[in-house]
Amino acid sequence: MAKTFRFELVTPEKAQGGFDAEFAALPAHEGEMGVLPGHEPYLAMLRPGEVRVTVPGGEIRRYAVSGGFAEVTPKGVDLFAETAEMAGEIDAERARAALERSKAELARKTLDPLTLAQAEAAFQRASIRLKVAEIARRHGRKQVK
Repeated sequence: MAKTFRFELVTPEKAQGGFDAEFAALPAHEGEMGVLPGHEPYLAMLRPGEVRVTVPGGEIRRYAVSGGFAEVTPKGVDLFAETAEMAGEIDAERARAALERSKAELARKTLDPLTLAQAEAAFQRASIRLKVAEIARRHGRKQVK
């Protein structure tokens, strides 16, 4: 059995690049999903959250994603995300400011349904970006490109 699989991350803006991985944790809609080499075929809808990928040598790559889907095959994972940012590229202060703006918007009493949905999505994106950046900082691991 293979010890690695191919991990590909694609967003509408760009392909983040593919690389060999030993393990991936995905924020599936039903809950966190772990993937090892040789995984059975599966199609998972993703919720906003953190993607963690362990590469050979033990380095962990962390990404903040805002939804999408993943196609898992025995040969690898193709992750198609609405947005994805590597933890080391997240500007924590900018994420914190976005979180505060979305909190203020949600606190308004008169929001139409569309504005409410947009504010909730912005709050969730900012929360996840901040969480992923802080986890990476706490772990003190340099992110691999």
